[in-house]
Amino acid sequence: MTDLQLERFNILLVEDNAFVRNTLEDLLRYFKIEQITAVQNGEEAIAALKSMKSRQHPGPDIILSDLIMSPINGQLLLRWVRTAKESPNRFVPFIMVSGAADRDYVASVRDLGVSEFLAKPFSVNSVYEHIAHVIHRPRPFIATQEYFGPDRRRMAGSRPVGGENRRRDNDEHVTVVYSAEKVTKAKNISDVWCFRLPNTLKEKAGGGTGGEIPQIPADILEQAEQSLERAVLDFTTWAQEYLQNLGKLCKEARDDEVKRVSKFSEINNLAHELRGQGGTFGYPLISVFGKMLYEATQEGCPITDNQVEIVKAHIDAMRAVIRDKVAGNGGQVGKELLASLKQAIQRYEVIE
Repeated sequence: MTDLQLERFNILLVEDNAFVRNTLEDLLRYFKIEQITAVQNGEEAIAALKSMKSRQHPGPDIILSDLIMSPINGQLLLRWVRTAKESPNRFVPFIMVSGAADRDYVASVRDLGVSEFLAKPFSVNSVYEHIAHVIHRPRPFIATQEYFGPDRRRMAGSRPVGGENRRRDNDEHVTVVYSAEKVTKAKNISDVWCFRLPNTLKEKAGGGTGGEIPQIPADILEQAEQSLERAVLDFTTWAQEYLQNLGKLCKEARDDEVKRVSKFSEINNLAHELRGQGGTFGYPLISVFGKMLYEATQEGCPITDNQVEIVKAHIDAMRAVIRDKVAGNGGQVGKELLASLKQAIQRYEVIE
């Protein structure tokens, strides 16, 4: 089995969190990827892609993008890449990265044409394997009147995960296309265009005829994991800044009922970040508490004084994790923190 040769690959990395963006960029460089364009949101990504198109640049080989960003999130960026005339390559593999790996999010980006979904917290292996997958086992692209992107049925005869099978069981209505020069919508609602294109990325990565996806070489894995371990040392500083911002927003929500909805929305965004990062950097309890806070502040949640106290209880629990450096599952201390948080939630919850 041939190792992936990624030296000539061009990656567009889109991530609004500078700490995570730098960590991912470091990992990609350990994979020997030298051509990396790193931007902080979908708006900057679209500008970079338009610039490539104007310079007749073929565009990135792979896009690695966060999901929840502002002002243009990963969903809008993906839609633009797959549908805009200014997109340099509508077939480019697109890996969505997010701590919000909920079924609805996965289904929504699947229907927009995502290639792979990489859930946070991520590991060195998971990042490498997702890149290797889009290179070694790309799915054929499908065009209908309502969809353009990789075949949502990963195996012949299967149904799309989490979705209705809107395609006939036979392929009599399928038109096979072997060129990417012209992408058009099918004329009839039941028609399907199936693009079977040469796997140029596999050739670029060294080819290989084996059916298995290449694994990360042991020496690269060791070096990259050491890099990720060093990032753990900086995580607590980054997390403290986020918790300080959360505390400020919580106080503002408590003091100003008029602005409480908007403050909860900001808290929800920060909780999403913490939910995705804690496990990556050795603090899975931060991911657990971050997910709980994310769910407690979603749109439609109560905006009562008691709900503010519930938010504060989550923040206090995460502060304790960082203050006492409760890494891993935290053992008995972790169990006590989780139990204490659940008790606080029960105390303040309004029972209808």
